[in-house]
Amino acid sequence: MAIEVTAGPPEFERGVMPNTNQIDKISDLRGRMFRAKRQMPDAEAREFLRGHMIAHVGTIDANGWPYVVPLVYVYEGGDVLYLHTGAHQGHFLTNLQNDSRICVEVSEIGPLHKGKRFACDSALVYASVIVFGPARILYHDRDKKSWFLDRLLAKHGDPSWVFEPGYPLLDQIILYEQKIEILTGKRSTGLRH
Repeated sequence: MAIEVTAGPPEFERGVMPNTNQIDKISDLRGRMFRAKRQMPDAEAREFLRGHMIAHVGTIDANGWPYVVPLVYVYEGGDVLYLHTGAHQGHFLTNLQNDSRICVEVSEIGPLHKGKRFACDSALVYASVIVFGPARILYHDRDKKSWFLDRLLAKHGDPSWVFEPGYPLLDQIILYEQKIEILTGKRSTGLRH
């Protein structure tokens, strides 16, 4: 299990993996990064989040089991992110009704840089953003749902498409508004030697 932190015991700052007793003393690892040199500046992380299309969203069910689902989303800056599902009592909605805390992950993977001597010396080019915070369920906010669908169409659709105005099927989606409490980005450019 990889642990990433930006602050903590001196061992973390020297890049040494702490033993499990030290990890147990850290009450909240959200937003902490072991390889702090890979952390994106906040503005870069938010721009990365704004520019991508699919988020992997983690929830926890009533029995403590994690559940991760890919969802489209809209983030235009600030401290809120929007997601949607169909209007049915699925796993995602059920989990949020039990516990509003979610974790959103957006990433891109680049090439694998070949190690010089051993396969384990290889390094992957990647970037990712992680967002923690509670989500509100917006069952009946038709104006916000219309706003979301407008933005989603602009983000994913073809500008040449033409539709009749309005969204007569708004009641068939549920919109979720995540309050961003912690947002971190991480980037690896691969091998540095």
